[in-house]
Amino acid sequence: MGSGELRYEIAQNAYIKLVLHALKHKTAAVNGILLGRLSDRGDAVEVLDAVPLFHSHLGLLPNLEISLLLIEEYYGSKGMSIVGYFHANERYDDTELGGIARNIGDHIFRYFPQAAVLLLDNKKLEALSNGKDRSPVMQLYTRDSSKNWKLVSSDGSNRLITKEPTANVVLLDYMTSGKWQNVVDFDDHLDDISKDWLNPDLFK
Repeated sequence: MGSGELRYEIAQNAYIKLVLHALKHKTAAVNGILLGRLSDRGDAVEVLDAVPLFHSHLGLLPNLEISLLLIEEYYGSKGMSIVGYFHANERYDDTELGGIARNIGDHIFRYFPQAAVLLLDNKKLEALSNGKDRSPVMQLYTRDSSKNWKLVSSDGSNRLITKEPTANVVLLDYMTSGKWQNVVDFDDHLDDISKDWLNPDLFK
């Protein structure tokens, strides 16, 4: 089955962690890694967790390679693998998937051909507070047969969903309570290794 009809289901905590990371560094581009597995029936990619990566020098390869190794090692022992990539652009109104995001997506695609790239949609994020929209504040990109990352249009097909329908409500609650200040990413960890990139206390 190609990634043409696959659904992508993201767990609430993974989803919220990625968005909070972007909110913590509003004026910077940030990225993250999606962890999970293919569903038993093979018709969906289950994104079970996420790791915030960087908020500076996103394209720096040595740092990226170190972090991917550590992430693979930790989650591999839990039966999960890297299934995709998350990116938030520096500029609020920038809705393009840029070169760095495509390159890292390509890198992950080599190991997991059903990989997804998720791009933060700032307009949807901003509209959260005045609506009942349950759809994720992210845009889904998958790689087509011509090896290009293509936006999967959200014309009601809902290929990207949050596992828990309450995800946006909880996210909004965390946004208003300033929970994003507590997110630790790999940049923070490389600066001060006492900071845990697994964010074990974020949802306590």
